[in-house]
Amino acid sequence: MSFTYKDFVDETERERSRTEEYVDFYAEALKASQEFRQEYDGRVNCVKWDNMPMERSADGLIKHIINEKMDTKECCIDVYMQFIPVGGATGTSRHLSEEVAFVIEGEGYDHHYDVRFDCDVEFEWEWETTPKTFEWGPGDFIYIPPYCAHKRFNTSDKEARIIVCNSRMLKAIGFDWFDQLEPAKGFEDVWVPPQEE
Repeated sequence: MSFTYKDFVDETERERSRTEEYVDFYAEALKASQEFRQEYDGRVNCVKWDNMPMERSADGLIKHIINEKMDTKECCIDVYMQFIPVGGATGTSRHLSEEVAFVIEGEGYDHHYDVRFDCDVEFEWEWETTPKTFEWGPGDFIYIPPYCAHKRFNTSDKEARIIVCNSRMLKAIGFDWFDQLEPAKGFEDVWVPPQEE
């Protein structure tokens, strides 16, 4: 038995295939693309060290290397340098994007609270209560899985400096899930607590 397109189309579908309402979404997208390309040409390719702003964040002191609010040609990732004082720690955060970090200076460890989830009608998240511990030092690479709650500790006798990279791509497709579960010590005044679910 063979099927043709006529077997899948009926009069109801034909009647519903057109409406009286017209918009110009397609034309707007073409114009927006042209405007973006013109604006993009004016963005910077090289960010000098003194054009990288510092921030007192709820995760501690950071220096933005690349951020979506900076005028750069990078459109997919955010990169910052994290400063952790001697004997100090970051706050605890989680986000749906993966995170990678590279240790420049200092020694310490990360606590990672892995997540399990189910999606029957809506997402149900459950985090481990006992963290996995990962020790790190200069030249080491640290990987943080998606939505894993994590906190970083400096155990060395010098300030730790770590380059942290996150993707903006999940945010762009509707998964802007980012929570600071607790602030770093001394940064409570800039903490935005997570919303109750």
